Amino acid sequence: MKDINQEDFKFEMPIPMRWNDMDALGHINNIYYFEYFQIVRGHYMMKMSPTWDWNKHMFVIAHIECDYYKEIKLTTPNVRIKVRTSTLSNKSFEMEYLIVSEGADGKETIHARGKSAQVMIDMQKKKSIAIPAWLRNDMIAYEPSLG
Repeated sequence: MKDINQEDFKFEMPIPMRWNDMDALGHINNIYYFEYFQIVRGHYMMKMSPTWDWNKHMFVIAHIECDYYKEIKLTTPNVRIKVRTSTLSNKSFEMEYLIVSEGADGKETIHARGKSAQVMIDMQKKKSIAIPAWLRNDMIAYEPSLG
């Protein structure tokens, strides 16, 4: 596992795991990790950009991936997901995700690491657009390493 600086992740929230997220092996099925990424992405966007409006602004997912390190069970303590914007370009931006829990030793256990690439779109024209200046400014203000 590549070194991960968890201090780079300012935003985190608990994961809303459900009974039906489990599979026959008794752990959270891998497909739900992508759903957890989607949930945290929505909350992150509204926190990172106070003027973000899901009815006016949108992006599409151009790529998404996940590396699984350790299973999660419903009994895993204090499972949380962390997210950050890691890369910013003209029309797109990348986000990174960490799914963590509280380990027996009090340290965080990393269960999974993910990444997604988002492309801004004009919702009426259904075409990619440049990231608006106000959003770029919000991203850099929230994630200074992007600037």
